[in-house]
Amino acid sequence: MAAISLLNPKAEFARAAQALSVNISASKGIQDVMKTNLGPKGTLKMLVSGAGDIKITKDGNVLLHEMQIQHPTASLIARASTAQDDITGDGTTSTVLIIGELLKQAELYIAEGLHPRIITEGFDQARLQALKILDDMKHPVEINRKNLQDIARTALRTKLNTQLADLLTDVCVDAILTIKKEDDKPVDLHMVELMEMQHKTATDTQLVKGIVMDHGSRHPDMPKRLENAYILTCNVSMEYEKTEVNSGFFYKTAEEREKFVLAERDFITQRVQKVIDLKKKVCDGTNKTFVVINQKGIDPNSLDMLAKEGIMALRRAKRRNMERLALACGGVAMNSFDDLKEEHLGFAGLVYEHVLGETKYTFVENCKIPQSVTILMKGPNKHTLAQIKDAVRDGLRAINNTLEDKCLIPGAGAFEVQANIKLREYSKTVKGKARLAIQAYADALLVIPKTLAVNSGYDSQDTIVRLQEEGELSTDPIGLDLSTGEPFKPVDQGIFDNYIVKKQIINSCTVIATNLLLVDEIMRAGMSSLKG
Repeated sequence: MAAISLLNPKAEFARAAQALSVNISASKGIQDVMKTNLGPKGTLKMLVSGAGDIKITKDGNVLLHEMQIQHPTASLIARASTAQDDITGDGTTSTVLIIGELLKQAELYIAEGLHPRIITEGFDQARLQALKILDDMKHPVEINRKNLQDIARTALRTKLNTQLADLLTDVCVDAILTIKKEDDKPVDLHMVELMEMQHKTATDTQLVKGIVMDHGSRHPDMPKRLENAYILTCNVSMEYEKTEVNSGFFYKTAEEREKFVLAERDFITQRVQKVIDLKKKVCDGTNKTFVVINQKGIDPNSLDMLAKEGIMALRRAKRRNMERLALACGGVAMNSFDDLKEEHLGFAGLVYEHVLGETKYTFVENCKIPQSVTILMKGPNKHTLAQIKDAVRDGLRAINNTLEDKCLIPGAGAFEVQANIKLREYSKTVKGKARLAIQAYADALLVIPKTLAVNSGYDSQDTIVRLQEEGELSTDPIGLDLSTGEPFKPVDQGIFDNYIVKKQIINSCTVIATNLLLVDEIMRAGMSSLKG
């Protein structure tokens, strides 16, 4: 009897060596795309969407999210890299490069007949050894402004031009230090609001130690700028609302109807009056002023009453802003006006309105102990703002990682050079074919300093040889100085990488490369191909 084919006859499949070569060529392809982005001297990529929107970026994470990757293996690598960014905030380009290089090195040995399983076991041994080397290279740091600036600067310079990166470094470090509490509690990065303003140039980006809201007061007579302001944050309706119960009302004369309307209006007026009474109580006879920020509506009559008293009122504030206002200015968000007291109020040194085109922005600044701040990003067009936003997010994550790890790793390819030297020494102590895989792993790590050298316009072989020679002679980690092409000590220049980023790269790259090497059959057999 003829052998019954269990496979769907229309399925496409690639077996053994063919499957492996499909995976390796995909990883090389995505590696070639990302290679030129690595490091501060990396080039930019211009992405054009179907609608013609332009995005210019060198952030690996943005590229991998925006590029339409058709190949299944390449999209697997891209997903692993974007997951790297989600977890640690950096290291996407490095992840793609190292996975590609691990598979490239493995291919050389597989072509000579080494079984993929032996290579993967060797890779795993090398991974554990690399983690030990990483722990030995930890550079413990005190949490102070200078050290945090070093790590933020290294992260931001790989995303933006030097001048802008240095400006954003100070902005990011100040933002984190402002909201960081004295104890070692983790910093909540959601307390740093990123507000975009299409205005002026990118170098006008600034940190506001307070809140910036993208709406203003709704009455022409209200003050536009107040100093020493008490701030009442509330979630109370100050407008006439229909009753929830359907009720009828009979009246005989027009006076009765008028009385009814006034009684209904009086209900809201009393609420507004309570706010005005509190304002008079705390502000009269002092230089203090009063601001009401309400999550619900304030109708024109109420706005008029508040404006007459010189109170600045904002209505329909976003809920997120309400939570952050209480943190930035102090005070309590009130849900009713029944027992309003002075201690329920927050305080800000300056509240003012800024009008840009048709949009109004309200700045609440000079708060006492701000636990929430706003980074106001400015730029002439949308893609500049998007680029700054991605970079600031990475900068904040880099600083936050440092606060959690309390240590850094010397940057500029120093870890990869050191790991290469140490792993080669370690491979001599390993018996059997696994030593070949450990050598392959050691060589693959050098893709980072090689690519840094090529992107900066230097010869890769020449650079690697010099780095290895220096690394073997020196007890300190040696990296590549991109401005001169010479080996140097990155610690002296304040060039650092995050410990958690490197650790995650070693773990995830090894696992993905191992899985791809062990694939010996790729099938594309969707249910749709069973028809007909």
